[in-house]
Amino acid sequence: MRSWYPPASSPGLAVYDELLRAPTMSVGSYVIPAGGVDPQQPHTEDEVYIVLAGSARLTTPGGSAEAVPGAVLFVPAGEEHRFVEVTHDLHVIVVFSPAEHTGGAPGAVSPPAR
Repeated sequence: MRSWYPPASSPGLAVYDELLRAPTMSVGSYVIPAGGVDPQQPHTEDEVYIVLAGSARLTTPGGSAEAVPGAVLFVPAGEEHRFVEVTHDLHVIVVFSPAEHTGGAPGAVSPPAR
C-alpha cells in the first residue's frame, strides 16, 4: 500500500505521480498550479478525473466542463483534452483503463509531464 499526499506545487509546472498500476488500470495524482499549463497529449486509454481541490475547465473538441471539487470527468481514449483556466491549484486523481500506456502500440502516446 502506498499513501499519497498532495505534492507542493511547482511554479507553473504540472506534476503527475503514478500511485497504482495493474494490467486493467492505473491510478495517479495530477497537480496543476494556478496559472499553470497542462501539457498532456491524447492517451490510448479511457481516463477518469476525480477533482479533489482547485478550479479549472477541462476542454475537449466536443465542449468543456468545470473541474471543481467533487467533479468526476470522463475522457475517452484518443480524445484531445486539456485543463485550462486553472484559477486555483488543481488536484485530481486520474484513473486510466487499461493501465496508462498499455492501450496502443508502444510509443504511441506521450508520457505525462513529471
